[in-house]
Amino acid sequence: MRKRTRAAPAAGLAGSLLREVRADPGRLPESLASFALRHLGPGAGPTVARLREEHPEADAASLRALITARGRRTVTAEGAFVGGPFLLLIPLAFCGALLTQVRTVLEIAAAEGRDSTDPQRAAELLVLQGVYGDTETARTALEPAGSRPGSGRGRGRVAAFRDLIARMARLLGLVTPDDGAGRWVRVGRWAILGAVFLVGLVAPLVWLPYMAVGYYRGTTRLTDRATAFYVGSPDPRSSRNVRLDPVMARAGLRAVGSVLLPGVALFLVIVTDVRIAGGRWPVVGIVLTTSCLVSGGWWLWRHYRRRS
Repeated sequence: MRKRTRAAPAAGLAGSLLREVRADPGRLPESLASFALRHLGPGAGPTVARLREEHPEADAASLRALITARGRRTVTAEGAFVGGPFLLLIPLAFCGALLTQVRTVLEIAAAEGRDSTDPQRAAELLVLQGVYGDTETARTALEPAGSRPGSGRGRGRVAAFRDLIARMARLLGLVTPDDGAGRWVRVGRWAILGAVFLVGLVAPLVWLPYMAVGYYRGTTRLTDRATAFYVGSPDPRSSRNVRLDPVMARAGLRAVGSVLLPGVALFLVIVTDVRIAGGRWPVVGIVLTTSCLVSGGWWLWRHYRRRS
């Protein structure tokens, strides 16, 4: 039960954060850090204290492992919003995931005895996200006078929307242009993304495992940097006893079901030879659109129902 209530604050605040960053997309990282410090900072300390009470046998490393595991699981679940007929929910899903990532970092800091409400934490967040190279520059940028030009005002809505999504993806760690990958590896990644996007227009839940992997990797990189920053070195992870995360396993099963639904529907159309105005293509279009809306809408309804 507590696991569910822990996810609720980020979900409830995502809309407020989205309205704030849309007003000035160019200051997305600074707005996120300030917003998170105000709304999530006060709760990080009590959450860590509650974890200590629930796991009195856990040492410092085990406590951090619990914090990061819960954070990754919640962030990964947020990725399920993205896909198919719900592409307009991408900013909301990204905001929820960003807030959960930031809350995890604040909890890591609190576990190491840092005050999660100290303004210094906001500057450290910007450094950990790779926005600035040092906390002094980050603190200057957080001041009202540190507003930078190029916020996106005066641009078209589509361009501003695209720019905001790209900035969020970079902060989440979903886009890593400087990871040293070769040209063909990058081409392969874009090809996979294009294929997932096209299939997702028909079977929206195929986005779940794709985004789950991206969120998992991005959050792991961020928590490793946070641990190294506050502790001195990242916690070692053993290559043995590696288990598939339940969230990603469920995402994979839902994706398979999402593909099966339009597949079975198309098979029935072919077998029964249903036609409209003497043609089969109108029927195919209706079937694919309906199956997309049904599978995506069913999951979205269940997702909100569990949260409420």
